[in-house]
Amino acid sequence: MNSSSGIESIGVRLPELKESSNEVVGRMKPKARIKLELITGIKERHICDEHEGAHDLAVDAARDCLRYSAFKAEAIEMLLYCGISKLDSKLLYTYEPSFSSSIKHEIGANRALSFDLSNACAGMMTGMYIANNFISRGIVKNCMVISGEYISSVCTNAVKSIKSSKSGEMASLTIGDAGAAVILDKHSTAFEALELQTFGQYSHLCIGQLSPKYRGAQMFTQMRKLHQVSLEEGPVFVENCLLEQGLTYDDIDYLIPHQTSKRALSKGGEVFKRYFGSEPKDIISNLEKIGNTASTTHILALYSILKQGLLKNTDRVLLLSFASGLVIGAAVFTVKELREKYGH
Repeated sequence: MNSSSGIESIGVRLPELKESSNEVVGRMKPKARIKLELITGIKERHICDEHEGAHDLAVDAARDCLRYSAFKAEAIEMLLYCGISKLDSKLLYTYEPSFSSSIKHEIGANRALSFDLSNACAGMMTGMYIANNFISRGIVKNCMVISGEYISSVCTNAVKSIKSSKSGEMASLTIGDAGAAVILDKHSTAFEALELQTFGQYSHLCIGQLSPKYRGAQMFTQMRKLHQVSLEEGPVFVENCLLEQGLTYDDIDYLIPHQTSKRALSKGGEVFKRYFGSEPKDIISNLEKIGNTASTTHILALYSILKQGLLKNTDRVLLLSFASGLVIGAAVFTVKELREKYGH
């Protein structure tokens, strides 16, 4: 997609409460216990306490985003909520009002056009894609895209059911909670590429739903098959996305893939290197202390490396989304002025 918008600012929210992989394993039945940290590379993850929910994470991330933005809340013209989760602190699902509507009023963006959308772990990427479309058409000048992922209940519920490492709920043990927000506007350095593609024939490989037995959600994933098809389809998708904009994989300095497990990221890096014959300066992972935070993973990782001062103004970043469905998304941009807002 041709782009006339770019990232103006980002914000995040991580719950204070943490749970280690060893603590997760300790809650499992003795015969089902596995070396979770070794397999996933995840030492700990942030989880909501009894007073927090998806809405709280989203609101706090939005406020953090506004702290770095040149826009006041009342100047936001469009607001999208793109999270999987709409669970409150009691793990009850909110149907009405829409999260986007209640969030915009809570942060003071009262005049913003707003609606909710959900596209699994590609939610925020999809939100940016739609926001860019609205901005490119001149319907709005800016848009805030938000997600609050209170999804740790899939881990809590999986622990009660898993009997072996072959369980379809194993991927649920990687999950952590987080909120993220990003503002796009037409004056920031535009995306050089922003694309999404759905491979619906693989939709059965990961199913998420509210649990019929426990509070919250549950998720069933055919991990090996999903990883396999992602790496079969991913390089071709990325190559076509880049070529359409006159770019190559050699032009990418930092790759931020969806954060699933250490082994998956390592294998993915090898496959992409073999396919393209090159690799970026670095493939960013924040798994160790955050885990898989669904639709918020890319923004959390980008926020972290901006805060650490790892990026130069001229660095080109590729956000690469893999979501159940199967949905693959890519956003390519040069850091430029975004770097200066985060203390470096």
